[in-house]
Amino acid sequence: EGKSHWLPILEEAKSKHGNVAVVSLGDLGESKNCDHNDINPSELFAGTTLCHEMAADFLGSFGVPYEVIGGNHDLEGIDEFDTDEENLKVFLEKHNKPTAHFAREISEKTFIVGLGSTVFRDAKFTSHEVIIDDKQIAWFEQFLIDHPADDGWKVFVFTHAPPNGSGLRVLQENHVVNGCCWLNHSDDKKCRKFIELVREHRSIKAWFSGHFHLGQDYQDSITFPTIPREEGPYPNRGSCVFAQTSVMRGGTSRDGRQQSRLLRGNKDGFEICTVDHQNGGQVRLDATILYKDTGHEVGIFAHSDVAYEHDDYFKVYSPQAGDKGYICGAEEEEMCIVSEEPVTMETRMWWRLSSGRVLGILNGMLLEYDESTMAPLGLVVAAEELLGKRLVVVDSGVEECMIDFDNMGMEGAECEGYQEREQAILMYGDDGEITVIQPNETDGSYWRKIVRNKIARMKEKRREKAAIQYAQEYLQLEKAKIKSTWGPYTSTVGNAL
Repeated sequence: EGKSHWLPILEEAKSKHGNVAVVSLGDLGESKNCDHNDINPSELFAGTTLCHEMAADFLGSFGVPYEVIGGNHDLEGIDEFDTDEENLKVFLEKHNKPTAHFAREISEKTFIVGLGSTVFRDAKFTSHEVIIDDKQIAWFEQFLIDHPADDGWKVFVFTHAPPNGSGLRVLQENHVVNGCCWLNHSDDKKCRKFIELVREHRSIKAWFSGHFHLGQDYQDSITFPTIPREEGPYPNRGSCVFAQTSVMRGGTSRDGRQQSRLLRGNKDGFEICTVDHQNGGQVRLDATILYKDTGHEVGIFAHSDVAYEHDDYFKVYSPQAGDKGYICGAEEEEMCIVSEEPVTMETRMWWRLSSGRVLGILNGMLLEYDESTMAPLGLVVAAEELLGKRLVVVDSGVEECMIDFDNMGMEGAECEGYQEREQAILMYGDDGEITVIQPNETDGSYWRKIVRNKIARMKEKRREKAAIQYAQEYLQLEKAKIKSTWGPYTSTVGNAL
């Protein structure tokens, strides 16, 4: 049905100018069994050979060229393929792609460019993180260098997940706490790389992403560029408009909406529209972007006659410099009481540590935010633990390493070997128990990278299933109590006890 809505739109464009293509943002199959394999009834459909064959048939039937980039489920053929490399090879073959990325010159000096996720089994943390590999990142950066805005080039980018710093609203109950919101989410440096490229290369005019399965009606499904930090609103998004893309089928929609994006452009600018599949394919204009002469900047004109329905459920507060939620003092003071009153669901505040890392309280949870873009990174303490407690930040370094702010030129003279002033975040209630919130030892971040690789978790479930089977067959226990144990254990103790 969605395809039938698109065909007349594409035919009209073909007859006018022929500069037409379809782009799929990935996640081409359900991450569950779809009665597709009689031999293995538990096999997931996503990522299988059959999945990509069916997707290629569908995407190739629109009568125009198509491009596709991999999402976090497109290498999930874990029963059919042993490695990501084997799975990726079939993905590329079935869609006739030479690489996981693509670049298509859609009109004169105008490119559509896509970057695909290539890691699933080898993911360090959650397998549903959208990971752009180093080779693609290097290719993308060089492509931007070779196609500068000053020479008139315009680039429209497509990825499954958005980059950190896009400003698009996300599901904190899902993607934020699980650490899979942004491209390369779990790697601080690589996660921030994409917005840095956007800021540096003004040829990037728009960036389309999906991943959240949310519609295109709510607040911040489109975000506009902001001017440089020294001139105005923070943060800087270069000349790029970011657009969230919904889903076509009702069964995969999180908010009931069924929509696609339509991008229409000419020499003067471009339009971003919604194709509403619940309303017969009606096309709604969402934003008009006009190119300016000065510095190839982008002028934004959002249409006020569009009736957006703002769903509070999908809003995630992001700190802004100067907002009333900022708690000062934690950067420099030896002790900063963050929450004098017990934390409630209404508590909303944020602060910056001496290391530059940003923490905040929202909906009863302690979250970490990116220190540059202020985008949410992940969960530090859940509401179940934090509600009713207080937080304080205190210095924890040795006295000899206290930074001397009074004598200019002597700051940190006694701190050789220390990267930063040490601080401790303490959480306590009225029962006398104090919890020390320790940072991650690998990179100094605080958000809990606790969602592990899906392959490891599936193997663990199979081992537990084997334990239940053993208990029933050999121990004659109908209801055995099964528990698992993991390592390594974390403790301040220096010996294995």
